[in-house]
Amino acid sequence: MFGKKEKRVRVLFIDEKNDLTSQLAEYFTKEYFDSRYEAYSAGPKRDMVDCELISVMYQRGEDMRRQVSKDFRDRDHLREDEDYDIVVFLRKGVFDEWAKRTPWQGKQVLCEMGSAEDFVATDDRELAECYSGLIEKMSVWVKENLDDPEKLRSMISA
Repeated sequence: MFGKKEKRVRVLFIDEKNDLTSQLAEYFTKEYFDSRYEAYSAGPKRDMVDCELISVMYQRGEDMRRQVSKDFRDRDHLREDEDYDIVVFLRKGVFDEWAKRTPWQGKQVLCEMGSAEDFVATDDRELAECYSGLIEKMSVWVKENLDDPEKLRSMISA
């Protein structure tokens, strides 16, 4: 007899321009836990996915070339009904500005992950190391916190 298939948790990752950390969170969630989560990412603004990120990920054997930057109004890549189980803000400034202005009240998580603005590099090698550090940080965070949807739910702060 077949068991009932569990409903996947719908999670939206947010950073300012949906160009870096939220893209990583969406990518790794799909890579590691696609059977548990419907993963999306967006930002109040959209930009191109960070080209250095794509390059460093590719050097690590990860292909992010299909990732697309989205803003909150993008209905081609986000849920039309805006029905997300959990929204994870990856920058405190974005959380402070947008958490009370979004339709996703009551199911928000703040997890400050940093950004490229925080990188301190004097050459291309150091810059690649900064990206690698952020990639590793996000990969570990996703593995540790999304393995069990209840752990992510326990982080809800707003």
